[in-house]
Amino acid sequence: MKLTILGCYAATPRALTNPTAQVLEIKNHTFLIDCGEGTQVQLRKYKIKFSRINHIFISHLHGDHFFGLPGLISTFRLLGRDRELHVYGPKGIKEAITLLLKLGDSWTNYPLYFHELGSAESTLVFQDDKVSVRTIPLDHRIYTNGFLFQEKEADRTLNIEAARAHGVDTAYFRNIKKGRDVVMDNGKIIKNEVLSFDPPKPKSYAFCSDTAFKPNIVPLIKKADVLYHEATFLQSQVLLAQKTKHSTAKQAAEIAKMAEVGTLVLGHYSTRYPSLDAFAEEAATVFPKVLLANDGVSFQF
Repeated sequence: MKLTILGCYAATPRALTNPTAQVLEIKNHTFLIDCGEGTQVQLRKYKIKFSRINHIFISHLHGDHFFGLPGLISTFRLLGRDRELHVYGPKGIKEAITLLLKLGDSWTNYPLYFHELGSAESTLVFQDDKVSVRTIPLDHRIYTNGFLFQEKEADRTLNIEAARAHGVDTAYFRNIKKGRDVVMDNGKIIKNEVLSFDPPKPKSYAFCSDTAFKPNIVPLIKKADVLYHEATFLQSQVLLAQKTKHSTAKQAAEIAKMAEVGTLVLGHYSTRYPSLDAFAEEAATVFPKVLLANDGVSFQF
């Protein structure tokens, strides 16, 4: 599971910082999460292949989280895309994007599907045989979701030496990987655990976009391997965080601690702060395993 941060700063693009966008590579999927201004430039800069992006998840309709989407959709057209593109986001996102396409007479030449979200409850929005994605309802000034990406359990790994030692025919190998026992021609049953190894533990990634401190999301993200949680402010500006419905680094760490996640990644920093070190220091007083997002940084989990 690889996470690439394209942008992780709040509000406005600057010469050296970008608004929210990130790419999650998981189980052969390349998911784009949020799409602030300049996202497609960042995709090129960090050599993310446009053609691999088939699903885009938008947390909410504040500009620093989706103003890059119309341009990216148009660029896909210019690049001759023919594969489906699926966009998941709040109600209104289809109207916003299609109006711009209409006014610019630049309809896509590929299938474009919008999956509009409006539920206040956690909802399954995507799944296949490898990954599922659920919403994480958040508390911001407008309707906002985070997203929980979860790998599905893989097949078991064949213990080829054990299979050969027991004289198991290759015809049974597929069933062994699916967790089934083998019944030999003589009626002897060989248990699956003798012939295979446990698969790797499925990984999970929780993306929590703009939100006030909201402890009731904890059950939804319990024991996630990685939690990205916004930390717009330091605790010294907690009243401003409450007013604007954002979180502090300490509050993000408290969520991580309550949810017993593996690693906390902080982001969405206010540009009022000259250094990011204070965010990590503040969070570490509550939760020890903290990483700082920054534009262009990749994490391998």
